[in-house]
This record gives sequence, C-alpha cells and structure tokens, in this order.
Amino acid sequence: MENTGKEKLKVGVVMGGISSEKEVSLESGRNIFSKIDRGAYEPVPIFMDSRAGLWEIPLKLLMRNSTRDIEEDLEAEATPVPYEALRARVDVVCLGLHGKYGEDGCMQGLLELLKIPYTGSGVLASALGMDKYASRKVLALEGIDVPKTVPLEIAAWSGGRQEEILADIEGRIGYPCVVKPAREGCSTGVEKVSTREALAAALTRAFRWDRQALVEEYLAGMEVTCGVIGTDAPRALTPSETIATAEVLSLEDKFLYGQGENKTPARLPEETLARIQDVAVRTFRALDLRGYARIDMFVLADGRVVVLEPNTLPGMTPSTVLFHQAAASGITQAGLIEAIIAAAVEVHANKKGPL
Repeated sequence: MENTGKEKLKVGVVMGGISSEKEVSLESGRNIFSKIDRGAYEPVPIFMDSRAGLWEIPLKLLMRNSTRDIEEDLEAEATPVPYEALRARVDVVCLGLHGKYGEDGCMQGLLELLKIPYTGSGVLASALGMDKYASRKVLALEGIDVPKTVPLEIAAWSGGRQEEILADIEGRIGYPCVVKPAREGCSTGVEKVSTREALAAALTRAFRWDRQALVEEYLAGMEVTCGVIGTDAPRALTPSETIATAEVLSLEDKFLYGQGENKTPARLPEETLARIQDVAVRTFRALDLRGYARIDMFVLADGRVVVLEPNTLPGMTPSTVLFHQAAASGITQAGLIEAIIAAAVEVHANKKGPL
C-alpha cells in the first residue's frame, strides 16, 4: 500500500490476551509494532489484559519482559480503551493475539460488531482453524489427508467408563499415539504416549485445557510448515522443515531464538515442495482463510502430505518461521506485515456481512 500523501492509517496492534499463548502474543505484537512501515501507517500499541480489557500502552510498558510486568502498571501508565471507543482510535486492527479468545473467532466477532477491519480470517474460519477436529472433518471432505483422530468429551471421560474408552482408542488408533486438547496452540498439552497408563494420564492433563481432547495417530516423517498469503488468489510461501529437540515439537522449538531449528526451504525434492505448497493453498481455500495463515503438515515416507492444523494468526515473533519463508520468497518482514494489513483493508471494504 503506497503512501499517496493522505493521512496515515492508524493501525492498532493488539497483543497479550487471556490464552495460554499470551507471552508469544506479546512478542508477536512487539515485532509487528517495530517492523511496520511508518511511512504508510501509524501503529498504536494496544495491550489486552487478563480480563480482556484493552489499553493503549506507552513504549516503556511495551518493552517490559512479560504480560504480568505490563499489567502491574497499566492503571498508572496506560490509557484504557473501552471496546466502543476503539473505532475512534484506530482505522484497522492488526491482531497479534494467539489462542483462545483472540484467534478463535471471539475477537473477530467483536471487531465485526464494532465495524473495524482486522487482519487475518473471519469469524467462522477462525473458529474452524482453532478447532482441530472440526477443521479436520472439513478438510477430509475436501479430499485432504488428515491424521486418524478420535475425539473424546470430558463428560464421557468422567462418566465411569474409562477402561472401555481406553480399549476403544487402542483398537482404533493404537500405540504410539498423540494426545492433545482440541483448541490449544503452541504445543500446549500435547503428549506422545505408548501405554494405556500414559494415555489415561495424558487425557486427564489435556482436559485441564479444554472440554474435548483428541487422540490421533503418531505420524513418522518430516514435519513441515508452509505460510500462505492473500485473499482471492492465495499464494504459498517457501515451505520449511521443522526439527524438534524432542519427539513432540515444543513451544520453545517454535518461538525461542536458538532453541528449535527450521530449515527453509525444507530438505525435500522440488516436486515435493510444490506438493506441500499445493496442499497448503487447498487447505487455505477449504477453510475459507483470509489474509495469511501457516499450515502445519507431515510428509510421510510414502510421499503423502498430511495436514495437522492451520494457524490462522501464526506467530510473528522475530525468529518465527513465517518470516524465514517470506524472505525465501523475496518478501521482507516489513513487506509481509504490509501485505497482511493491505489484505485486511481490501477484504473488509468489499465484504457483505461478517467476513
């Protein structure tokens, strides 16, 4: 988006929030704020506190170590922004939020009611993207490979039939298998298990995070991830290979500088890289994602590309793989952020009803 001499767009960069991913969100928001093109935009740092209240924060709070450190001095140092006042303060919201209540359609619905354009996917697509089981059902209908998955509700697990449930999972999935909450990100609550006792314990822990847990087949192969940008004509970025430090990819592997290892492009033949990109775009379209997303996948020994999950507001921290992929595709960090904001402005200007 070129600056034509008109007043700069005021971009509210929202970060923090109330999910298990709020510290990653803080890093994403800070990086977006620092890298945004100030020739075209006027960024406004907005922090969401632990009660989902919004505050415009000064730079000295923005640079605090953690969300807790920021929250301690909000009343003394920051300016509260009631929801209904947000539209008067910003022209568009750039969402640096991750996880529940920020990435799952809740914040998107609020912004729709406030009539404020926002980055990323709409209400339904965001909700689908956050719910791993729901998104897998849609993708399977579109002919896209997903892991064999058994969903389990907490009410059934608490109903006194645990041994029967475990035997059923063993028959349908077998060992090893992976247990995870249905609607968490950043590897929260994800465990690989190989025995009935470990499966039961992992399910109990997963239910601390959500009312539904998933047990899925363990995929042996190369874990890859591929960013997609755009709206009507989405474009896949250069796929990356994700190398975990343990059997299950950790939060630190994903976002801590120097901890995990990503190789961009992934060490695969060109035709396989092209197939990954094709599956990523098909996933993007099948779930009606908008603006940008990152699709996490496995490439199996037989050549199949299996989609684990979409990330509708992927991490935008300085070391995030999305920026590596953009660079390999000839896009700078500032250019990627600008493309995401420009897509939001365009799609919200042309929509009919909620995005």
